[in-house]
Amino acid sequence: MGMTTNENSDRTSEYCPEHTQRLAWSQHAPDVYKAMARLDAASRKGIDPVIGELVKIRASQLNHCAFCLDMHTKDALAAGESLERIIQLSAWEESQHFYTPKEIAAIELTEAVTVLTDGFVPDEVYARAAKHFGEEELAHLIGAIVTINAWNRFAVSTRMVPGHYTPGDHG
Repeated sequence: MGMTTNENSDRTSEYCPEHTQRLAWSQHAPDVYKAMARLDAASRKGIDPVIGELVKIRASQLNHCAFCLDMHTKDALAAGESLERIIQLSAWEESQHFYTPKEIAAIELTEAVTVLTDGFVPDEVYARAAKHFGEEELAHLIGAIVTINAWNRFAVSTRMVPGHYTPGDHG
């Protein structure tokens, strides 16, 4: 298993140095941070926690958000998610047998909402999600997808540093 820069080892001296964070945005805009935390908590209440972590990890992969990947993979592992399912998530289309049809629908919807290059969420993607999620659950799922995308954008734009998160530190 690979090491991180915060583990004690002689090998860490071989790694590139950590970048520094551009801006401690949550300290400078605490009202925005608190509003985001409330939005996050509200959207989580309506969805299965396993699906919630899969959504957070997949959106963070697509957005190249190293800080959120660090946080949510650690949280998922601490909650009992398998390493194998986390690893396969970036290639879920080729490894669907690791996931339930409901999880696949959530992952697919996450991709559609996260990557809006076509300017819309395709009807067939939405219909597959609506088949597996009731309207209230689907509304919360969309809220969770939108929320992790916002967190990703805060973390990426301010260059939050991954590798120091301990499960349970947030939320």
